[in-house]
Amino acid sequence: MNSRKSIAVLPFTDLSLDGSNEFICNGISEEIINALAKIDGLKVISRTSSFFFKNHKASLDEIATKLGVAILLEGSAQIHDGKIRVRAKLIDVEEDTHFWSETWDRKLENLFETQDEISLLIADKIREQYGHLNISSRLVNSPTKSVSSYEHLLRGRHHFYKWNPEDTHLAIEHFEKSIALDEELVEGYLGIADSYSFMAVAGFAPREEAWQKSIAAIASAKNLDPDHAGLNYMLGMQYFFTEADFARAMQYGMRSLAAKPTYSEAHQFVSFLHSINGDFKKAWEHIHFAKSIDPLNPETRFYEANYYYRVGENDKAKEILNELLEANDKNLPAILVNIYILIQELQLELACQTLDKIPEQALTPDEKLGLFALIEAKDGKSTTHLQKLEKHAQEPEAHHAHAYLFLTYANLGRYDEAFSILEKLFESTSSILLLAFSDPLGVPIHSESRYLEFHARVYPKIGEKTKVKKARQLDHTITKEQVEKIQTYVESERPYLNPSLTLRSLAEQVEIHPNQLSWLLNESIGKNFNEFINHKRIEHFKKLVLDPDNSHISFIGLAYESGFNSKTVFNTAFKKEVGMTPKEFQKSQA
Repeated sequence: MNSRKSIAVLPFTDLSLDGSNEFICNGISEEIINALAKIDGLKVISRTSSFFFKNHKASLDEIATKLGVAILLEGSAQIHDGKIRVRAKLIDVEEDTHFWSETWDRKLENLFETQDEISLLIADKIREQYGHLNISSRLVNSPTKSVSSYEHLLRGRHHFYKWNPEDTHLAIEHFEKSIALDEELVEGYLGIADSYSFMAVAGFAPREEAWQKSIAAIASAKNLDPDHAGLNYMLGMQYFFTEADFARAMQYGMRSLAAKPTYSEAHQFVSFLHSINGDFKKAWEHIHFAKSIDPLNPETRFYEANYYYRVGENDKAKEILNELLEANDKNLPAILVNIYILIQELQLELACQTLDKIPEQALTPDEKLGLFALIEAKDGKSTTHLQKLEKHAQEPEAHHAHAYLFLTYANLGRYDEAFSILEKLFESTSSILLLAFSDPLGVPIHSESRYLEFHARVYPKIGEKTKVKKARQLDHTITKEQVEKIQTYVESERPYLNPSLTLRSLAEQVEIHPNQLSWLLNESIGKNFNEFINHKRIEHFKKLVLDPDNSHISFIGLAYESGFNSKTVFNTAFKKEVGMTPKEFQKSQA
């Protein structure tokens, strides 16, 4: 059963005639996601999984089931002549009803304030309907004072998320324009860094040149905001994949999570680091959390499969890998881990067949050569593939050759030669060898005492500090006094007769902070705001409906006089609390 306090923000619909403002609609959706994700106790699905359903014809029930949420937010935006109209509605999927909707007409230049206003109101409505949440006074912080800079940032993200070289070049152009208009826009530099690192990894640009540009952009972002979650995530990736520095990679990964505890990509990365280090308990904690908020992200699924491969649960790993390959048969990481499992399970002929099907340009020559050498080693053979691999490994930067030569030697029982290869990890900072060192394919060498010595050098221990927030508890006497204050005010002033009453407006009337009022209602009185107020309204309705002087007034008329503003809400609340319809109640009292 899904937590009632769980939400997915679906991509807002662009209502412009030519679809030219889709990037702004996407930006609004992302900002609301990021804003709501700051609230402890509220599960918010990450962008990748929420946007999975963009242009998909799936029912709301199907979407909620796949994402594991109880609430969906749908919205739209229309921009004209410097103004923006935003509509949004919250849907309770189980009840199949939308319990709140609102429309905002604002100036486009006030977009950040509008996004904050929307996010706060959404958070309030969820709290009123489903239970206590601590909500800050502000959830959206303006990344820049320049709306033009922000527009280029959104356009850049719009193109970047298409994951192809042409759009990535366009994304870089927009990110560069965004920082030209605002030199302090951290997200602009991170967009450039992300774009160039993608180009480098995917082979769409000269590797060294692209990495240097990415690193330069990261350095600019670091000078502006060293604590930024996205920055620290990129620094972690940089230190692992370009410096082969496990300790620094872990440190930056944890800094990223300290800045943004719900950052799914950082959880994936930290899980990956723990899994290669052999700390599978922590690895599972992080990948499990990432999966809970980003279940449809192929990267989340791959990291989960890789975790299962590392802990030896190959059947679970293969199930996920097969799903990934059905969706994209060119998913190279999934193909490679699948081959690793085939080799491990001694399905060597099938491993060779799978390897032969991979396009030449997808793998480096040393990678393909190394895999064939490893397959033959598992078969107890030492052939020309190994000889060629040994020759290639003489080059200092031949990282794939080093990694596969280490695994091959480990499987041939040539442990002295395998350990001599490991020294190259520290000489040439090979992240590939860093990965191979603890790979399950090298299990024969893992029982060697020298392996444990190297393990301590390769994966130095880094303490993972987790701050556990404790709910602030009010003194029992103070709590009792505050509850009595609320009850007395509500009974005497009857604020519930106002159909527009909100938790925040009631908090202002009783002079208590909204967070404190929410906590008192839920923890001391035992009802969320809507339950508490609807109970009072129903009690008022009961008095009215049993008064003969009101016999000429309809049930719904009396409901409106009791503070309800919806026939559906009244009937649902009444039946839930009283256990019968209003008409049945009236008859039972006759």
